[in-house]
Parts: sequence; C-alpha cells; structure tokens
Amino acid sequence: QVQLVESGGGLVQPGGSLRLSCAASGISFSINRMGWFRQAPGKQRELVATMTSGGRINYVDSVKGRFTIARDNAKNTVYLQMNSLKPEDTAVYYCNARRTISAGLVDYWGQGTQVTVSS
Repeated sequence: QVQLVESGGGLVQPGGSLRLSCAASGISFSINRMGWFRQAPGKQRELVATMTSGGRINYVDSVKGRFTIARDNAKNTVYLQMNSLKPEDTAVYYCNARRTISAGLVDYWGQGTQVTVSS
C-alpha cells in the first residue's frame, strides 16, 4: 500500500523559513512526478511545486524565487524549502505522487501538514 508521510510543518513568523519533507513507501513502480499542493481555508487546493523524474520543475507564480523543490528519486522523497514566508502561504500542504498507467494518471496524497505564517 502506497503511503506518503509528510513532516516539517509548523508555525513561523513572516519572513521565516520552513522545510517540508515527504517520504513515499510501498512504491513498487516508477513515480513520474512528485510535488506539493496546498489548501487554505475556503479555497481550492492549488499546485505549489512539482518535479518530474526527469527533473522538470513547475512552480506556482506566487512562490517563485522563495520556494525550492528537490527530489531524491532513489529514496522516493521530495522536499520543499520555503523561504521568505508570507501570511498568505498559510495552508495545509499536501504531498503528491503521480504515476502514469495505461488507463491514465494515478495520484497519491499524503495526510497534509499545517503551515501557519503569523506574527
């Protein structure tokens, strides 16, 4: 059974930094893409950053220059370094792993970790 376990969330002051980690277990197939999504209260879940197994990276515009995604393919682990955090970054952050099968795409999700940016 596939499990994604996130860690690293918490409370931080504006301008501060946090590093999120996500380790995938129960994986017996190739993961095409890993990344992070977030959902703030009353808002839809949005993509934050993703990275393919080939190294292609995608960031939402609001985090470009502040967040950095990294991935260890051998360990099926993905990281999100978040710097210069803003109150609007407050959300539950979810780890995502995506694989491609003949029938289409399959997404796996972590349980989420809370990030709160507040003074």
